[in-house]
Amino acid sequence: MNSSNAPGSDETPTCSAKGCRDAAEWVLAWNNPTLHTPERRKTWLACEEHREHLSQFLGVRGFLKDVVKLDEWVQPEGSERPR
Repeated sequence: MNSSNAPGSDETPTCSAKGCRDAAEWVLAWNNPTLHTPERRKTWLACEEHREHLSQFLGVRGFLKDVVKLDEWVQPEGSERPR
């Protein structure tokens, strides 16, 4: 995990889109059902500009489970921290 996205870090969490260093505003919770148990949630972070693109990428694969504002995200048990 990128240390800039670690909770408690002094750095602002950044977008997960390739090459983007903008501040994250959204958490995209996802799960690959062929690899993960149904309750597990992996997470990507997104800036406003990349939220829709990353959501579509996960959505067409059937992986996207939820999109939540970063400041409202409550990490479910068994999921990883946003990155």
